[in-house]
Amino acid sequence: MDPLIASLKISASGLEAESTRLRIVSENIANARSTGDAPGADPYRRKTISFQAEVDRASGAAIVGVDRIGTDDSGFLTEFDPGNPAADDKGMVKMPNVNILIEMADMREANRSYEANLQTIKQARDLITATIDLLKASQ
Repeated sequence: MDPLIASLKISASGLEAESTRLRIVSENIANARSTGDAPGADPYRRKTISFQAEVDRASGAAIVGVDRIGTDDSGFLTEFDPGNPAADDKGMVKMPNVNILIEMADMREANRSYEANLQTIKQARDLITATIDLLKASQ
């Protein structure tokens, strides 16, 4: 397998994995204040993502893939908000187990990884183009 083509496949798998990660982080941020529908009902539960190494059968390249999308089993926070429809008889509301600071840090890391994979694809494309130009010039 051509190393340039393999690098394209590896980076493309990284783009896809980080895109999924960004979607999960975005869902978590969007639902950071989503409470349950009824008193005592559980609110939104933070989603997590796990990656795994895979082998691309066509090229034999080691790529990354999404292993699973799960949920964070940590406990919910409670807030005193007696006017909320999800408040219990004491006025306490279960809040999602989403920490915005953690999600923003995760989003920044995923975004940087995405950009790095994109830059690798651009470099490989430039090298392939330069190789084709050299081959044309030698004829």
